[in-house]
Amino acid sequence: MLVKWIRCTVVDRRGFERGQRKWAGLLGEPGFRGQGGGWSRGRPGVAHIFAFWESRAFYDSFMARSHDRLAAAQSGTFKDAQSKLFDHRFDVKTGFEPRFTETDLVRVAHCRVHEERAEHFALMQEKVWNPAMAGSPGMVRGLFGEAPGHEFLVLSMWQSAAEHGKYRAERVERLALRAQLEADVAALTGDIVQLEPSWTV
Repeated sequence: MLVKWIRCTVVDRRGFERGQRKWAGLLGEPGFRGQGGGWSRGRPGVAHIFAFWESRAFYDSFMARSHDRLAAAQSGTFKDAQSKLFDHRFDVKTGFEPRFTETDLVRVAHCRVHEERAEHFALMQEKVWNPAMAGSPGMVRGLFGEAPGHEFLVLSMWQSAAEHGKYRAERVERLALRAQLEADVAALTGDIVQLEPSWTV
C-alpha cells in the first residue's frame, strides 16, 4: 500500500474546506483505498491530509488523469504545500485499514534516519515502539512507512487527545532511551492532527 502525506498552510479556510469535500470524487478511482485529514492542534492554519492507494501504479495513473480536475476546487486556498509518498512497511498494532472511523486524532512522526542506522531504527519500531503503542488502550490503528533516502513515517490513530496524552506522559521518554532513538534519527518532525470527519473519503 502507498501512503501520501500532504501538509499545507491554509489561507482561505472556508474555501479550502469546501474544496476538501470535492475529493469525494476519489471514490470511483481504481486502487483508491481511503483519505482523511484535519487541522494541526499545535500550528494554527496547518492542514494535513493522508491518502492511501493500493499501489504506486494506481496512484500514478490517478495523478495523470483525474488529480488536477479534483484539485482545482482548492486552488488559491493554501500555500507551502508539501507532499511525500511512503510505502507501507508494517502495521502498528494489527490489521491496519485506511479508515478514519472511531478516531479523533492522528499522530504523525516523520523521521530522517542516518543511513547506517536505518535497519536498527526499523527493528526498534517493531520491537520497542509497536508493542508499547499497541498496548495503549486509546490507540486504534497505525502504520510504519518508508520512503527513499532513509525517511520513515509513523502514523497512529487515537480515540482522543486524552488517550494519546496518557501514552505520551507515561512512556515516550523511557521508550526513546530503550530504542536508542537519538543515535538513529537525524531529524524528527511531527504533529497531532484533529480529524475533520467531513474530509474523510
